Amino acid sequence: MEGFDFSFLNLRFLDVVDILLVAIIIYYIFNLIRGTIALNILFGLAIIYVVYLVVKQAHMRLLTEILGGFVSVGFIALIVVFQQEIRRFLLLIGKNASLQKDKAWWMFLFGRKEIEKNNLSRIKPVIDACKSMQKSRTGALLVFAKYFDEQFYQNSGEIIEARISKRLLESIFQKNSPLHDGAVVISENKIRCASCILPLTDNDQLPPQFGLRHRAGIGVSEMSDAVAVIVSEETGEIAYAKQGRVKMNLSFMELEKLLNKDF
Repeated sequence: MEGFDFSFLNLRFLDVVDILLVAIIIYYIFNLIRGTIALNILFGLAIIYVVYLVVKQAHMRLLTEILGGFVSVGFIALIVVFQQEIRRFLLLIGKNASLQKDKAWWMFLFGRKEIEKNNLSRIKPVIDACKSMQKSRTGALLVFAKYFDEQFYQNSGEIIEARISKRLLESIFQKNSPLHDGAVVISENKIRCASCILPLTDNDQLPPQFGLRHRAGIGVSEMSDAVAVIVSEETGEIAYAKQGRVKMNLSFMELEKLLNKDF
């Protein structure tokens, strides 16, 4: 039995690498926009383009001219519509490269145990504060930003610039505190600011019990590389938002693993 002849494809090794790289890029872009309103917008643009091709082949001149004008500025429209996703994608590439380089140096100089010990010293006050706020049903929103955008965060909040502390986090989110209504932003091993007003997610598929605190945490994770930890005031449940997706009812062991990985 003769085998299949694929010689007509005329593929080089670099062509295969090219296809794989494009597939990886598409996969990462899909992960960035999955579960967000951007995916619906992308489908809408794709439908408009398909309709344009159909009416063009059918020689429907009026619709072809109208849709053709839209398609001709398609690249600029994509940049405008997906500016937040493009920003997130570029931040993801830049920060991952920087973090991997820093991690390699730390591993080389100090070893894995020293890194884990350093991470635990940063995460422990956050975990302890979340435990205390869960017991007291104190609502909280903690944002962990790898890249601290001063213009974005400080314009809507109060500058703190303090060491991460369990008591400080508890005092900020106390119901009588003037800073409790908003988010605390943690970056570069410090509490950078508090009472920050964050953009709400546009995702209309979220459960109806999600309030402004959850929607703000998901929203900031959609438009940046930050992750958010939300303590529910009603139930005390811990939620974790990353890249527009949220994990609900986490145990403190799960929360510690996630923060150790992402923070």
